[in-house]
Amino acid sequence: MPKKILLAALLSFSSSLFAQDLSGVWQQIDDKTGSPKALIEIRKEQNGSFTGKIIKITPRPGYTPREKCIDCPAPYANQPILGLDVFKSLKHEAENLYSGGKILDPLSGKIYNLKAKQTANGKRLLLRGYIGISAIGRTQTWIRQE
Repeated sequence: MPKKILLAALLSFSSSLFAQDLSGVWQQIDDKTGSPKALIEIRKEQNGSFTGKIIKITPRPGYTPREKCIDCPAPYANQPILGLDVFKSLKHEAENLYSGGKILDPLSGKIYNLKAKQTANGKRLLLRGYIGISAIGRTQTWIRQE
């Protein structure tokens, strides 16, 4: 019996040890239009959670990007969108699954709960912003930039 417990513990540890790290630059894809919106730099904080910051806004035909977060709550109010932390506190939950974060929509000023799933190859990140239960929300796909 102790060998089974040890094996289960090792497998659990190895899955978290070899889980893909979210750190890096990701292309945010608009879930409504399918076009690129921004480049987001995800970094791992000292407490092990992940934070995402806008490092480049992707120009789109017929769209003039806002420079500031106008309708956003404090501490985001009137802050430049470029350089803004759009999500915080996303924590690794299980292999390729993350939860517990909060994400800001800088265009509407609303803050949502956040969970994410990274594909097995580590090249796509599916982020789900929601209020209350995750069934009521939106999912965006972000693509890792090499």
